[in-house]
Amino acid sequence: MNALKTQISGSHYKDMKIQVVEYCYANNIGFLEGAIIKYVSRWKKKNGINDLKKAKHFCELLIELAEQDEKSK
Repeated sequence: MNALKTQISGSHYKDMKIQVVEYCYANNIGFLEGAIIKYVSRWKKKNGINDLKKAKHFCELLIELAEQDEKSK
């Protein structure tokens, strides 16, 4: 069984030429960045504007954490 060919609930990732998990893994992308990519990639096929709002939230989290890191240097 190939885990990349298996999706539980829907096909919004399987239908992509390159799945988000493959892209993030190959490029060593962290959790927050990966979540942004995930929600932006699937918004049209899954949860619409709600997924864009989730991506925005993760982007805001990433900005806040990056700003905290800069201040602590």
